[in-house]
Amino acid sequence: MQLNMKEFVETVLASPRRYVMPIMTSPGMELIGAKPVDVFRDGELQFRCIDALAKATPCDAAVTFMDLSVEAEAFGSPIRYSEYENPTVTDRIVSDRNEIDALAVPEVGAARTAEVLKCAKLCAANLDRPVFGGMIGPFSLAGRLADMTEIMIMAAVEPEAAHALLDKTASFLAGYAEAIKATGVNGIVIAEPAAGLLSPDMCRDFAADYVRRIVERVQDDNFMVILHNCGRTEQQIPALLSTGAMALHLGNAVSIPEILPQMPEKTLLMGNIDPVGMFKNATPEEIYRKTAELLEATKEYRNFVLSSGCDVPPGVSMENIRAFYRAAADRSRA
Repeated sequence: MQLNMKEFVETVLASPRRYVMPIMTSPGMELIGAKPVDVFRDGELQFRCIDALAKATPCDAAVTFMDLSVEAEAFGSPIRYSEYENPTVTDRIVSDRNEIDALAVPEVGAARTAEVLKCAKLCAANLDRPVFGGMIGPFSLAGRLADMTEIMIMAAVEPEAAHALLDKTASFLAGYAEAIKATGVNGIVIAEPAAGLLSPDMCRDFAADYVRRIVERVQDDNFMVILHNCGRTEQQIPALLSTGAMALHLGNAVSIPEILPQMPEKTLLMGNIDPVGMFKNATPEEIYRKTAELLEATKEYRNFVLSSGCDVPPGVSMENIRAFYRAAADRSRA
């Protein structure tokens, strides 16, 4: 579906109804009877999950799987697959400057990135609503390649080594984002959760500046970048906005009503119903009430889009998902 995404943003801002765009794909696995160990290796299966969930819910946009091990695997990281959970990186592959300098930047399409591109192409060709691809951010990818604790230490005491690694992760991700864009999707969600661990200044230097390189390569009238961070971002909003992304997506660690006054009027802010505490573990009545409270608290802000706080995990009931959407349908903007 070809769309002018700047016009899409204007439509959201002008609409009396509340737009709803959760990061939600895993419930689709249950709808088609598939297991994570198979789905995360197969782009066509991923599409079938997303298609089934899109047909079962009134989501205003679809997001492809947020599997944050894909890019690390392309670099050579070992991955553990599970019958019931997302794949995970099991060990670091670089530990010092020499190993960083020797690290090869993979070709786009290496390992399972080819399956992600297959899924995105199928979604773009077949879904009846905007589609956003998904990928990890440069700092979070560096944390998977070098270990999260080590990249934090490296950024503080060996910044040149950290920047050398980030140059490589950002270079690969920029090319990967261009390939995702070429599939015909309408935008991309860049997940940079590890940036939430940084101070505001370090967030700008080691995360936002590298995300901005990607945004400048791919974002235009027809392709929108959404930057996701699920950490304590209250003090990081200026750094996140400096990336130039058309939208920010925040997790449930922060209060959306407290963040909205920091947002430019035409930059969308998305979030942030707890994916585990609410979507997975609450009753339908509880998630309806929590969602209604968030919508009431944000009704004066035209740039707020209701979403999950992060990727919704496997095992979420359709009753809870319907309660979430029902709360949005019951409340228009002021």
